[in-house]
Amino acid sequence: MAERTLIIIKPDAVQRHLAGRIIARLERKGLKLVAAKLMQIPEEVARRHYAAHRDQPFFEPAVKFMTSAPSLLMVWEADGIVDMARKIIGSTFGYDAQPGTIRGDFGCSQRYNLIHGSDSPESAEKEIASFFSPDEIIDYDLVDSAWLYSPRISSKK
Repeated sequence: MAERTLIIIKPDAVQRHLAGRIIARLERKGLKLVAAKLMQIPEEVARRHYAAHRDQPFFEPAVKFMTSAPSLLMVWEADGIVDMARKIIGSTFGYDAQPGTIRGDFGCSQRYNLIHGSDSPESAEKEIASFFSPDEIIDYDLVDSAWLYSPRISSKK
């Protein structure tokens, strides 16, 4: 099985009608969507999701923001997806993100940043399990996978 990552289209992006554009960017890259659901994240789930930042001054505002309106939660799959998705997403805040990234093209806030992507394969596993049960994730083949994915070429001789 290929690597998976959790992507959350946050309340600001949903409210700004950007979900389709964000999904289109991930699809154009060739990433495979294997689960999706629209939900208003409960406070206790948001607190657990941001638990590593509990002592930071932005913790409470982040929890309030993430529970303020619906988010679109998704699981995407591909070899190396965590790194690829983070490159597509861009730097944490839009004013700092490079043009061509999701945050660079759609964001300018210093607080709201449109999208979440897991920061490591280990985090992805934990985050996915927080929002999706195994039966909500669909394992299937893309008909164009032979064109999208090829075996990794090793630089070792």
